[in-house]
Amino acid sequence: MFEVRYHDSVNVLQEMFAARGAAWEPTGPFDRPEWYAGLAETGLRPLVVTAQNDASKAALVLTQEAGRLSSLTNWYSFTWRPLVSAEATYEAALEATACDLRGKGHRVTLAPVPNEDGSATRLAKIFAAAGWRVEVSQCDTNHVLKVQGRSFSDYWASRPGPLRTTLTRKGNKVAIDIIERFDEQAWRDYESVYEASWKPAEGEPAMLREFAQAEGKAGRLRLGIARHEAKAIAAQFWTVENATAYIHKLAHRDERANLSAGTVLTAALFKRVIDQDGVDIIDFGTGNEPYKRDWMEAFRPRFQIDCLDMKQPQAWIDLARLAMRRSREPHVPALARLPLDS
Repeated sequence: MFEVRYHDSVNVLQEMFAARGAAWEPTGPFDRPEWYAGLAETGLRPLVVTAQNDASKAALVLTQEAGRLSSLTNWYSFTWRPLVSAEATYEAALEATACDLRGKGHRVTLAPVPNEDGSATRLAKIFAAAGWRVEVSQCDTNHVLKVQGRSFSDYWASRPGPLRTTLTRKGNKVAIDIIERFDEQAWRDYESVYEASWKPAEGEPAMLREFAQAEGKAGRLRLGIARHEAKAIAAQFWTVENATAYIHKLAHRDERANLSAGTVLTAALFKRVIDQDGVDIIDFGTGNEPYKRDWMEAFRPRFQIDCLDMKQPQAWIDLARLAMRRSREPHVPALARLPLDS
């Protein structure tokens, strides 16, 4: 039996998962309690649902508004998934949670959930077994490179001709720095480039800065700056963890686009994480921008799992809205065919 509790603070995650060992390790930055602490500091109101027994513990980190519960995320989050300490009790702990959530809200929306590890499939089936009406749709795309033991030279030889030509022509026109420890001047350079770029205003710059500081302290930061005549003209914020390189942010100054500093800097960071850090995967985050296909070779869907309590009238209204939305979107074959209602 699992005891299910509700908490209005993410501090419980630190208490639950502080003793990290073989039973539970974060797979990346978006699974750590510290990540959720950063989200809460931006003003998001957490609702942490925990299930524990003597052998294991699990948590769904959510937020709630107007009777709807949803994943605690923001635009910096590549993924969201449950935190579960023991694989053997994954289904049991989360089914206890899903059952207890009935009556706490008319709808639970979980996104963006990956499925390369089976998270989306398992969650959809667990909530269906607990009596929820489950609707699954693709909400985003994640472009990745699977290195598969290649060197950077091997990888680069397979890139499109125009990309390789750009590096050959422009590579010696900019100077590259790649910084592993947080540096105030380097971060100011990053911020100045971002502010002068085509990018929209940064959503939560204080959170991003604190995240970069923590990643630098842990040795996971890879902050790349490209300069021309001593002026920063392109910047990229990466981290490396568990054999994966994450590309969080990138920008360049529009007025120096002729130098292709963004391309030169990206190539330098690819070389760094492949040849020196020895990563297995480079993760370009969410979004289906065409330029990502020049660098990446595979994509992974990210899913939204909508769980509706059909005993509540508002759930029927939301189901109709979901049906209208899905009728206007491409069919998603990977999960839509799951026999969730059986």
